Amino acid sequence: MSQFTKKEMSGYTKIADFGTTARALGKELSISPRHAIEVCREIKGMPLDDAVEFLEDVIELKTAVPFKRHVHGLPHRKGKGMATGRYPQKAARAIIDVLEQARNNAEFKEITGSLRIVHAAAHRGRAWHSWFQRAHGRSTPKMRETVNVEIIVEEFEG
Repeated sequence: MSQFTKKEMSGYTKIADFGTTARALGKELSISPRHAIEVCREIKGMPLDDAVEFLEDVIELKTAVPFKRHVHGLPHRKGKGMATGRYPQKAARAIIDVLEQARNNAEFKEITGSLRIVHAAAHRGRAWHSWFQRAHGRSTPKMRETVNVEIIVEEFEG
């Protein structure tokens, strides 16, 4: 742990080899933390191109993201090994942007070949108070939540 400085590790929860991996961090994305956690769990370990294709299918409502943790009241979905699931389109769009940043960072570091996602995590970001407008000049408080998404990719033969 002493070989890595605070600057090299800032913002990430996993230590990665800086010569063979590329990483990207999306901070304070305005998406649902529950959806982001489930999407990151599903794409972890996928090749980068397959993950982008999977998320594009989610946006087009062709493939559902299986939910393992946040399942209360969710319906069953079609698909092999699928129990409950949803189509988190907004989270998929935001995570595709972070995946593209990781791809661009790998090109900048001259990491060529096929890329695989070795680490994908979503953590709750900063929340702030906002208001729902109601009838008769009233309002109801609500919390606006954000998410920090981190992606680490590495080259693999495949």
